[in-house]
Amino acid sequence: MTSAETRTSVDDGSAVQMSQSPRRSATVARSSPLASRRKRAAILFLLPACTMFSIYVIYPIISSIVLSFYSWDGMSDKVFVGLANYQELLHTDTFYTALKNNLLWLVFFLLAPPVGLTFALYLNQKVRSIRLVKSLFFAPFVLSGVVVGLVFSWFYDPAFGLLKLIVGHGIPVLGDERYATFGVIFAALWPQVPFCMLLYLTNLTSINPEIVEAGRIEGATGWPLLWHVVLPQLRPATFLSVVLTIIGALRSFDLIAVMTGGGPFDSSTVLAYFMYDQAIKYFRYGYSAAIAVVLFLIMLVFIVYQLRRLLHTER
Repeated sequence: MTSAETRTSVDDGSAVQMSQSPRRSATVARSSPLASRRKRAAILFLLPACTMFSIYVIYPIISSIVLSFYSWDGMSDKVFVGLANYQELLHTDTFYTALKNNLLWLVFFLLAPPVGLTFALYLNQKVRSIRLVKSLFFAPFVLSGVVVGLVFSWFYDPAFGLLKLIVGHGIPVLGDERYATFGVIFAALWPQVPFCMLLYLTNLTSINPEIVEAGRIEGATGWPLLWHVVLPQLRPATFLSVVLTIIGALRSFDLIAVMTGGGPFDSSTVLAYFMYDQAIKYFRYGYSAAIAVVLFLIMLVFIVYQLRRLLHTER
């Protein structure tokens, strides 16, 4: 190729690039308003949710933390006391009883996900009348906590309860310091297990059958198939069931209020009911806010741990 031809080709290439550069700038100019409109639309869609979240979640958390440093009865002026509410909390026997009961709730409530998974695997089959069986298993979850509390209060009644007919003699479950907490936990597990079952049933429908069939071809059956093939595909449901079960265990209140009222002698109280008791009965809102902050921190630790564990597993 001669030098003149080379110069001609270079000039043609530069001319093509110069002709394309205005087109690119025009495309960017056209796409820029579109991108800004999309960004503006996304902000407008997120704004109501973020506003509601800030008003009903962020603001109450911050106000509770601030209130925990004050002494206030709801009527007179607030008095700043610093860490006095937390110091008093650490020297109160009822706080440690409530904390111990919350840990018991947490330990026994974590039985709900595996039991719910067992029921979900049993109900995830196509047989006649399986929908009726599913509805019977799921029925306790749709009942309110007050109804569940009343039902189990009658069940435990030592005079005419069903437990007396089963055992043969009356056992004052809710009137005995040794059994009251365990009786309420058992009542709370009745609707919690169907909730976890529903989460797993929903996720079982989205399992890839090809992966399961490939595992069977490789010789995986029974427990190895469940552990290595099915459960990894159920991680989202497991995360949700564990986190929501932890939250439900730590914020347990309604069943305790209905069945025992924290008694006998505060033996079945938990942090949520202890917080309510101090605020509503004794008008100690600052002290109650300190209990709420402690409960929030405990809940935050468990949730962050589960979230980091899920993210690490996904990576």
